[in-house]
Amino acid sequence: MTPPSPTPSRPAQARNNALVAVSTGLLHGMSTDEVEAVLAHEVSHVANGDMVTLTLIQGVVNTFVIAIAKVVGYVVDRALSSNSDEEYQGPGIAYYVTSIAAELLLGILASAIVMWFSRQREFRADAGGACLAGRGKMIAALERLRAMRDQPSHLPAEMAAFGIGGGDAQGLQRLFLSHPPLDERIAALRVAPTPTRVYS
Repeated sequence: MTPPSPTPSRPAQARNNALVAVSTGLLHGMSTDEVEAVLAHEVSHVANGDMVTLTLIQGVVNTFVIAIAKVVGYVVDRALSSNSDEEYQGPGIAYYVTSIAAELLLGILASAIVMWFSRQREFRADAGGACLAGRGKMIAALERLRAMRDQPSHLPAEMAAFGIGGGDAQGLQRLFLSHPPLDERIAALRVAPTPTRVYS
């Protein structure tokens, strides 16, 4: 049990070793059916292995970022050194500067890709929660979270980041949301066919 907060948290998760922390704020602010739906959402994350999958994707994407950045740095460094009469003697300052700049830019793009995947998993977990607890309960839970999200959180920032509340960022900021806006999640549940399985 965590300190008072309307947001559930998921500090650790794996199919065979999962932990879902439920805040007292969640229990006090939601009905039994709504709490059931929130926990069903989290259980769906566990069943789908989402945290493990996201960790693997982040690792693979980071590997590509580093590799591509080094290639870009090498190409730029060779292009600049080819303008001189001296024989190429290995990476110079242009290689390191270009590699660092490429890593920063590609890292931003990689984060957007990982966050896109995270948002898709949230939609899938909502569908799984609807399958386990019922569509009406899942929608009611999201609507309750939408009403509670403006309340200040008493959780440390590193734990609050695991909440399922979502945000309402606009423009390019939407690319870096780990959770879709609650309005979009509710709308998706209303029009989605009733799921017949949780695992994906």
